[in-house]
Amino acid sequence: MNLQDIRDMYDYNCWANRRLLTMAANVTPQQFTAPSSHSFSTLQRTLVHTLDTEWGWRLLLQGEGFSPELNAGDFPTVSAIAERWQQEEKDMRTYIDSLEEADLNRVISYKNEEGVLRKRIVWQVMFHVINHGMQHRSEAANLLTVYGQSPGDIDFTIYLNERAASGITTATSE
Repeated sequence: MNLQDIRDMYDYNCWANRRLLTMAANVTPQQFTAPSSHSFSTLQRTLVHTLDTEWGWRLLLQGEGFSPELNAGDFPTVSAIAERWQQEEKDMRTYIDSLEEADLNRVISYKNEEGVLRKRIVWQVMFHVINHGMQHRSEAANLLTVYGQSPGDIDFTIYLNERAASGITTATSE
């Protein structure tokens, strides 16, 4: 894994998040908070959890420790989530831009919620954030589809096709 790979994966992550948020803006307030059988029950909670995960792991990578969890109630609308996510995207890009190749193999240590010490390599944490996001984006995409607002294909290869069609061949800070 190298910095360009991380940038490409993170650009994909942002692209997929934006697709979901664009379609989520079309749901009714009732749909936004309607319970489901998915991990975090509602579309609102699913989106906030995904944002929270990106934020929390970034803070840990920057040596600030895990953050308190974001509260879904603090994000009553899709636009509130989108606004906060826009800031997180900017902060993560700043963090990625600060990295050198050697930083990707640095080991970080932290304690999980049960107090168990864990050690991870920076690139593994960054990959986890994207992979974790895909799990919950899939759940959110399912809910959006049920609500008549499908985000369409959010596969990495679709992102690459769209990027190539726009003439971009490497990651960019969008």
